[in-house]
Parts: sequence; structure tokens; C-alpha cells
Amino acid sequence: MKPKNPLANFPHTQSAHCESGVAANLLSHQGIDLSEAMAFGLGAGLFFGYLPFIRINGLPLVTYRTVAGHILKRLGKIPGITVYQKKFRDSAQAMAELDAALAASIPVGLQTGVYWLPYFPRALRFHFNAHNLVVYGKEGNDYLISDPVFPEPVRCPAEDLVRARFASGALAPKGKMYYLTEVPQHLEREPFIRQGIQAVCQKMLGSPFPLIGVKGIRFLAKRLEHWPKRLGRESAELHLGHVVRMQEEIGTGGGGFRFMYAAFLQEAAKELQEQSLGDCASLLTGAGDKWRQFAVMAARVCKGRVREGDTYSAMAELLRECAVLEENVFQELQSWLKK
Repeated sequence: MKPKNPLANFPHTQSAHCESGVAANLLSHQGIDLSEAMAFGLGAGLFFGYLPFIRINGLPLVTYRTVAGHILKRLGKIPGITVYQKKFRDSAQAMAELDAALAASIPVGLQTGVYWLPYFPRALRFHFNAHNLVVYGKEGNDYLISDPVFPEPVRCPAEDLVRARFASGALAPKGKMYYLTEVPQHLEREPFIRQGIQAVCQKMLGSPFPLIGVKGIRFLAKRLEHWPKRLGRESAELHLGHVVRMQEEIGTGGGGFRFMYAAFLQEAAKELQEQSLGDCASLLTGAGDKWRQFAVMAARVCKGRVREGDTYSAMAELLRECAVLEENVFQELQSWLKK
């Protein structure tokens, strides 16, 4: 008789963003009931950065979330939560340690390269090396995977998982694996809600660098407005398409991350009985809507389906409106923190 997989009931829940989804699923497996939005908020996941000195496929990095691993790192600093993490140089050693953890009934988080995961539709595979997933079992040569962006668990052959774990290029995962070794019996959320909000406010409003936070959104708007003249039409559309791809296809996207943080603020408002947090959630939802308007206009320009009013100046103005909305939200949150 075939032995039953001890992790067959791993709580797979489809999520909007891979890292916050993995964090919520791993904690739920350990008995800590945490929504993806709350994991994203406690982990201070919201961010914006336009970083032309870092290149993704030869184009400037535009990021709408914190760096890969930041959410898990912050959650691991909560008293009572301990996260074991390790990177590898040798793929055989990395797979052996993964197998050992699975044999001990430990679900394992991995950082991977999307391009090498065969269960992704071919049209959606691209070279992005910060995709998180959970391996919760193995049958024969196949690993059983809870990938939070899929509605159901999936399978991945061992040779493909090795390639995904050791993908080369920007944000190379280097075989990174992680799992929980300790969790508290009860998680008192209020102090960590406050700490998470404070960290995001600092990044979005307090950075001295003009490429980060609200300043970074305005910097991108200024650059984007002049792309056709500086770069020429073809290169301008290439850069614009890259901004939209980073916004809408990497994780949950620029607007989507704003919607998720708004959901966190709504949940926090209910938990702490603070109506002002709910008001901020509504304002941030408006910012998410504005990001989506920008993405739709940019997509039309890139596809040659331009409507009247679809100009680089108009897109830059939408970005400036996003900056104003987000600035208002985080100023309100800073005022709440001082109460």
C-alpha cells in the first residue's frame, strides 16, 4: 500500500502575490491564522523604487514591492517566530537538504526562477528569479508544490526544480530554501501592525533618495514624459512596456499591491477598532485605481491602439496623481501613528 503523504493536507490557498501568499500558507500550516493581506502588512511589503542602475533584461528596475525575502525576514523578527533560511552553491546538496526536510514532514519555501517552472503556461514564462513557492511533498521524481499564484497544487519534475532553484541572472535564487522552526501559540498583532505601517511610511515618505517612495514615482513621471524625445519611439515603447510588465505581471502588480495594502489596512482597522485606518484604505484603493488607469493607457500606446489623449505627458500626469494620492495616505498614517 502506498504510504500517505503526511503533508497531503497542506493549506494551499491561492494568493495575489507569491511571497506574502507563501508566508500566510506556512503560518497557517503551523496554526497561526493569518491572511495574505495581513502577512503583507506585517511584513511591510509595500514600496516603490525606480532604479536605473539595476537592470532587468537590460532595462531599469521598477519595483512596487520590497525586495524579495523582505516580508519573510520581517515576519521572522516577530518574537516567537523563527525562520530557517539557507542558500547553496551545490545543487545536489540543495536538493538533498530539501528532501531531508520533506522526510521530516516540514513544508519548505523556495525562491525560484519562473522561466524554468514547466507548470507555468509557456506564454507566461519569463526570466524572473524571485518567485516564491512551497514544496510540501515528493512522489517519485515529482515534487508536490503549493504555488500561491495557482488555484490548485501542482507538480514539478526534479530536474526542472533544480534549474529553477539555480537560475542565473538578476536576483539569482542560489538554491534558497526556508521554513518555520518555531511559532508562538498566539500572535498579538497590534504592535506589529504599527511597526509595519511605520516602516512603509518611512520608505514611501522619508527616503533621502529621489528614486525611492513618492519621490521615485515623481522621478519616473519626469523621465517617462521625455522618453520619446530622448530615446526615440521604439526604445520609448520598449521602456514603457517594461514599466507596465513590472507593474502588472511581476507578483500582483503596482495597482494590485496597493489594493492588497488597502485590504491590510481594512483588516487592521477592524482588529484595532480604528476608523482612520479604514479611511486610509479607501484612499489607497483610489491610488490603485489610478495605477491601473496608467497601465491601461500605456498598454494601448505599446500595442499601437492609441486613443485621443493617449500621450506620454498624459501618462506622466497619471503617475503624478498616483504620487499625490499615496503621499496623502502615508501622511495620514503617520498622523495616526503619533496618536
